[in-house]
This record gives sequence, structure tokens and C-alpha cells, in this order.
Amino acid sequence: MSTAEAKQTAIAATGRRKQAVARVRLIKEGTGKFYINGNQWDHYFTTVAHRITVTQPLERAGLMGKVDVRATVNGGGITGQAGAIRLGLARALIRDNAELKASFKEVKFLTRDPRAKERKKYGQKGPRAKFQWTKR
Repeated sequence: MSTAEAKQTAIAATGRRKQAVARVRLIKEGTGKFYINGNQWDHYFTTVAHRITVTQPLERAGLMGKVDVRATVNGGGITGQAGAIRLGLARALIRDNAELKASFKEVKFLTRDPRAKERKKYGQKGPRAKFQWTKR
């Protein structure tokens, strides 16, 4: 398969969580290869929890081992990156097959997690922590 044919069958989507941004490309006629930043996904995510998080949309759609996934992710930590890839992968699968949308909404794969780090406030030690008050 040439690169021109691969681009025609590739579906792109973006996922974000915390500070992490993932650009996911789903190649329909694949053999189950999964690469993140050029590395195999099981080498990139060493913990089982992160591996499960990333592959949940593929397992729910029944496409594990049938499609190739190439993801580029940057920013944030490893947990945020796993969540960003999951959201991007779910969005790409929805673009390919709209019937999956109800199933994915049910388990909240399409919900962008809005939680982010709260900024430090001036005159304070942190976002909520204050400097110790002394009377004398």
C-alpha cells in the first residue's frame, strides 16, 4: 500500500486532557499495529491501567487487532496522555462509524475531561494554600 492510499483510508482526530494533546490517525485496513510517538504502545505505556485506558474504544467497537493506530501526543503527564489518546481514538472511530456514538456516550468516551490544574493566586502559597498567619 502506498502512502497516498494510506492517507485516503486514514481518519484523523484530536483528543485533549489536562495539558496533553493527542493527534490520532486511524488506518482502517490494518493489522493491529499501535504506535505512539513512533514507539509501540506497550513500550510507551508501561502500566496496565494506562494500556487499558488507551485500548478501551477499540475493544468497545470490536476492532482490536483490525485497525492500525498512529498517535502523536505531547504535553502533560502519562495519565493525561493516555486520556487524550482515548478521546482522540473514540472521535476517530465515530467519524468512521456513526453508529458507535451512542455506545461511546454511554461509557463517556466522548466526554472531554475539563479538569485542569488551578492557577496559583497572588499573595498566597498556592491555588488554595495560604501563608501561615502570625499574630506577633
